[in-house]
Amino acid sequence: MHGRKWTTRIAVSVAGAGVLTAASVAAGPAMASTDAPAPAKARTASGTSAAVTPEKPHTGAAHPAADDVDYDTWRSDVSKVTDEARPYLEKRIAQGDGEKMAVVFDIDNTTLETHFHPIWELPTPPVQQTLDLARYADSRGVAVYFVTARPGIIYSLTKDNLEKVGYPIAGLYVRDLPDIFDEVSKYKTAKRAEIEADGHTIIANIGNTPTDVVGGHTEKNFKLPDYDGTLS
Repeated sequence: MHGRKWTTRIAVSVAGAGVLTAASVAAGPAMASTDAPAPAKARTASGTSAAVTPEKPHTGAAHPAADDVDYDTWRSDVSKVTDEARPYLEKRIAQGDGEKMAVVFDIDNTTLETHFHPIWELPTPPVQQTLDLARYADSRGVAVYFVTARPGIIYSLTKDNLEKVGYPIAGLYVRDLPDIFDEVSKYKTAKRAEIEADGHTIIANIGNTPTDVVGGHTEKNFKLPDYDGTLS
């Protein structure tokens, strides 16, 4: 999701419902943005490390730009991507053989239907297709992480929403308020690198904007539709 759009969402929430003020009291520690590290390394058959060449994210069918997005069309377009992700996960997890694996998700319009529900009406419903992916991965022992450009002031609000709609959470990364205007892609890349540094192999990274799926540190990217930025 884009940091600029979240500043608008924060202002609306504070003025309209006071949700963020309450959330700031209970907010957890935010994660600071850092520069992106070097490209990820993958193990070869001989046991040596080799640089992973970034691949073009799986996006399903081509998506036209739209001034607004029809809900049913969006759900159909999401399914085109998740229908590719599920068999990939099944096959990759079966090959794990003791690996410490993880999947990484964005939040807005990737795991929660943010565009289609006012932010003050909580909890925001899940994107059912990605909820199913997350639950499947978790049931197979794969750690489920969330890396979002949401600010730290709504850490607790975000975590509570994810839990209430059924997402397993191994970790949730948010941004400090001073870092909101930093480059999102560098921040998200750095967080994936931290997950790898903890010993995980990120087998899939799923988001809906270009900033979610660049920078490496994953074996495969899956990009959900954002209709040229119409969805944050």
